[in-house]
Amino acid sequence: MKLKVCGITQLEQLKQLDEIGVNYAGLIFYKQSARCVINKLNAEDVRPLELALKKIGVFVNADEEYIMNQVEDFALDIVQLHGDETPGFCKTISDRITVIKAFRITQSNEQNIDWMIKPYEEYCDYYLFDTNRKNAYGGTGEKFDWKILQQNKINKPFFLSGGITLNDVEKLKAFDHPFFYCVDVNSRMEISEGVKDMQAVKTMAEELLEKNS
Repeated sequence: MKLKVCGITQLEQLKQLDEIGVNYAGLIFYKQSARCVINKLNAEDVRPLELALKKIGVFVNADEEYIMNQVEDFALDIVQLHGDETPGFCKTISDRITVIKAFRITQSNEQNIDWMIKPYEEYCDYYLFDTNRKNAYGGTGEKFDWKILQQNKINKPFFLSGGITLNDVEKLKAFDHPFFYCVDVNSRMEISEGVKDMQAVKTMAEELLEKNS
């Protein structure tokens, strides 16, 4: 199992995630997010860092030029498309960099996930499933019912997001899906918006991460 910590806004915490052994750090480039890195992290400080973890840039309905400029400036490894991007747009970005396509899931079990993701299957490398709340693109701090994922085939590695805390460790270990790849934590692992509780992150990493990965 892998671990992603999203919503990083401090250079020191980015370095700490790497030291802890976290696999992915999410840098949000959505200006309406309280965790947007613009004016918080300087590209000149981030770009030269030699990190074992992968830096994921999170974008919501951004255009190609803006995305690729941030990829270059921050030396991003992966792009996460967390908005209403079309399959065609995903293809355009995935031709240039690894792509995670995020899907927002309602808290009921009525959605057909396989039908939702099928148009994107050829145009992204990973899926991410997050909680759907009206007028929100992630960071809700709320869970959806993970059982809906087990009721669908989903034939690509996926990140599981949405209100995950330390209290969910045992549930995460027990969650059974052949393509469950990575736990994604954000707002419920914070001291304040954009400032992570690094002790909580360290504890989760120790309990979840594959030591031989």
